[in-house]
Amino acid sequence: MAAPVTDGTFESSVLKSSLPVLVDFWAPWCGPCRAIGPVIDELATEFEGKISIFKMNVDENPGTPGRYNIRAIPTLILFKNGQVVEQVTGAVSKSNLKDLIVQKALA
Repeated sequence: MAAPVTDGTFESSVLKSSLPVLVDFWAPWCGPCRAIGPVIDELATEFEGKISIFKMNVDENPGTPGRYNIRAIPTLILFKNGQVVEQVTGAVSKSNLKDLIVQKALA
């Protein structure tokens, strides 16, 4: 399962991670966010040990989404060595997310 990350833990969990990190910016009231939630959890299990996957509730943590100009949710940002390497907005298929992880994070 994807672990929660907060404004307070973002730097240590995401930016300083030795593994690539995918962050799902979401909110409980967002239908598309709830739709891809199970997919995000499946990917966290499938890629365990290769990539870290976190979920950030934008309502409870406004600082980080503001810093990355998140204007719509769900937004998924892939970080590698603390840098943004890809950003995807909207409900994306599992196969597209797997391709993104393999091509951008694990390459």
